[in-house]
Amino acid sequence: MENKEKISNVENVVIIGSGPAGYTAAIYAARANLQPLLVTGFNSGGIPGGQLMTTTFVENYPGFPDGVLGPELMDLMKAQAERWGTNLYESDVVSINTDSHPFELKTLEGTIKSNSIIIATGASANRLGVINEDKFWSKGISACAICDGATPQFRDEELAVIGGGDSACEEAAYLTKYGSKVHLIVRSEKLRASAAMVDRVKANPKIEIHWNTKVDKVDGSEWLERIETIHSQEGKGEINIKGLFYAIGHTPNTKFLDNKIDLDNKGYIACKSGRPETSIEGIFAAGDVVDSEWRQGVTAAGTGCMAALATERWLAEKNLAKTIVRETPEPDKKLNSSDFNEEEVNEDTFDSNSEWQKGSYALRKLYHESKKPILVIFSSPSCGPCHVLKPQLKRVIKELDGAVLGVEIDIDKDQDIAKQAGINGTPTVQLFKEKLLKKQWQGVKQRSEFKEAIKNII
Repeated sequence: MENKEKISNVENVVIIGSGPAGYTAAIYAARANLQPLLVTGFNSGGIPGGQLMTTTFVENYPGFPDGVLGPELMDLMKAQAERWGTNLYESDVVSINTDSHPFELKTLEGTIKSNSIIIATGASANRLGVINEDKFWSKGISACAICDGATPQFRDEELAVIGGGDSACEEAAYLTKYGSKVHLIVRSEKLRASAAMVDRVKANPKIEIHWNTKVDKVDGSEWLERIETIHSQEGKGEINIKGLFYAIGHTPNTKFLDNKIDLDNKGYIACKSGRPETSIEGIFAAGDVVDSEWRQGVTAAGTGCMAALATERWLAEKNLAKTIVRETPEPDKKLNSSDFNEEEVNEDTFDSNSEWQKGSYALRKLYHESKKPILVIFSSPSCGPCHVLKPQLKRVIKELDGAVLGVEIDIDKDQDIAKQAGINGTPTVQLFKEKLLKKQWQGVKQRSEFKEAIKNII
């Protein structure tokens, strides 16, 4: 649904955030015929889908005995929320006005009015602030091993992960698929991860743990080449690496609230124990934005359910609910999880007029022969942001009625092309016209940004 269509309405409930808490709240609110509006978020709280979009296998979520990819789990939640009538709004909420009712939510596109709000904005990965960090960010430093680990610059090189929790251990284990060795930098004398994860890391011969160590400086020329460390007893040291990945905790995404809702001393939304109500009547909260302790997908989903039920009850008590009855379609068996299983085209299957194709053969043919602009996404199957961005790019191409052609390159399969293109993270999108690179983006951007750039060169 186009964002501009929703601006003038007064909603029953607006849900801010699209992680497990947000989508679960949306499912319950939609099944209560409230037709919730869910603001997915783009920049202020990370990519749509939340932190599970940057994980590999989730093996502790009930109902998946063999585990499930984090992005796939979020695709399923999204599809379920939409099936029951949730409207998605692709934007960020930059502020809310709690001084009057209905509440007003200011977004990047305009203002939304709503009788109630569920805040499920989660938390964002922290940075260290070490010397030269900004210089080498995305040039060797990343906060997402799952997103960027497969890029050519990291293959067969020594890498490092900073952190001592489950995320750090998972990322270290994941990176051993690509790096020649992984250094796990732990500032204390023990890991905070689960026993199973600790055993997994210690048993991996490609992982070396550096206890009681912190990073003081990162350095190199054009790309990260080494880190300078300080050991609590042995003093300064140096490790030569080509990739540094942060897994050092999170900060709650509450800045946009501007202290209009009570927060605790860590910046998380303050709710009564076991309850989703905030300090403002009619505004509820769920997920990691209220949880500094457990921070699990399943606990976030549970609080999303609680917030939706509490919202439904509050709207009924205040006689504010507008019941919206709709026919629920049959479940889509395909969903979005199969979207990345498309076959790469070859000489027999290539179509110069096809709006979207996959693989190096398609890219080479279009690059040399097409008169139309080419939009290329460099992705990886385990990259959560790629799952978010790819359908958005397809939608842009359809909206432009074939004026631009799309190609997907899997950097796991087409390493040489990714290296030649200078790709250092996924998703990366490049826009070409007549063999010239016109524009490049890294990460998830709004659809309007891609459309504007393409229109400018057509």
